[in-house]
Amino acid sequence: MSKNQNTFIKKQKAELKRRKQKEKFEKKMERKAQPKDGSLDNMIAYVDEFGNISDTPPAPPIEKKTNSNQSNQNRVKTNQNYRNHE
Repeated sequence: MSKNQNTFIKKQKAELKRRKQKEKFEKKMERKAQPKDGSLDNMIAYVDEFGNISDTPPAPPIEKKTNSNQSNQNRVKTNQNYRNHE
């Protein structure tokens, strides 16, 4: 009886091996069938200010509009304070 079991187990192992090889070959063929696009645009990733990675570039930062007249007044005041302390 052990002889029959051994042959049965051998057949099952051989069948399992064939199935695995077939699946592996099919996966290989699927990978080959997929188009390879190694362009630079597909490889670029952007990181936002919070450290999250995305495919799209972040929006440009919003610049604050300063009133040039106001900033000049601040400079004059600073210079006047500096001269008074001398």
